[in-house]
Amino acid sequence: MVFKKMLSALGVGGPSVDTVLSNPNTRPGLVLEGQVNLRGGEAAANIEHISLALVTRVEMESGDSEYAGTMEFHRLPVTGAMQLAAGQQLSIPFQLPVPWETPITDVYGQRLHGMTMGLRTELAIARAVDKGDLDQVSVHPLPVHERILEAFNQLGFRFKNADLERGHIHGVQQTLPFYQEIEFFAAPQYAHVVREVELTFVTNQYSVDVIIECDKRGGFFTGGHDSFGRYSVQHTGVESVDWVRLVDGWLNQTISGYGSRAKQGGHGFHGGHGHHGGGGGMGGAIAGAALGFGGGLLAGELLEDAFDGGDDGGDFGEE
Repeated sequence: MVFKKMLSALGVGGPSVDTVLSNPNTRPGLVLEGQVNLRGGEAAANIEHISLALVTRVEMESGDSEYAGTMEFHRLPVTGAMQLAAGQQLSIPFQLPVPWETPITDVYGQRLHGMTMGLRTELAIARAVDKGDLDQVSVHPLPVHERILEAFNQLGFRFKNADLERGHIHGVQQTLPFYQEIEFFAAPQYAHVVREVELTFVTNQYSVDVIIECDKRGGFFTGGHDSFGRYSVQHTGVESVDWVRLVDGWLNQTISGYGSRAKQGGHGFHGGHGHHGGGGGMGGAIAGAALGFGGGLLAGELLEDAFDGGDDGGDFGEE
């Protein structure tokens, strides 16, 4: 996708900028590649810097209220100070590393309902900063994520929604200021004890922490409560694991155990067991994998609307 916007601070005749992504599809741990194209205006301009930033929508708390806000979570400087001559055309290539904890936005070629992700270009001239428009970015799951999500699907869970919660998960090493919750309606075999299940991935280059929260139904003498489980899988041996059996085991352990909620600037979890599951994985091959996912993509001009509070994506897991 390409965006072009005249710098409002400089008015008609000022420099313009186009950001072009080679491929808007990516995965955690890979890179987004592209180029920033500059065109000089009617007069020379002293550019202070050009930066790119990944931004997304995050649920936040303020007192007793909750609201959604746009948050920048990863930035890449493209240039420092430079002079752009009148009418000069300049193309600057970039490679932006995608953090391992970047949330998943697309599964099975469809946008997860509730998720937005964009690449914003910032151009600063004479202390006037123009944030530019947004290029949509689609973040697809790593193989271990795919296997776990597919296991939920095969067990009969129905996808409900996904969002990002500001805060940190207690007991988990986390680098981003938010975490993703992928919510499911309970599968039939669990529905008598569980209303909904929330799934969170906290990923690094070696492994994935999998946090499961079950909204348990109350009994005759007890009220409903949440139970939590924290599990870990490696990025190796994905083909050797019976994921349906492993995830079913995680769910049963989570339902039968108890955990406590810890708040650290938002919703956080204290894993109940911390059991370690079998391997999952990508191996070294994924880093060079060609990404050609299609479907479920927002039109570029609709991305701003999504950040303003509208949702576009559909459910996943329906084939």
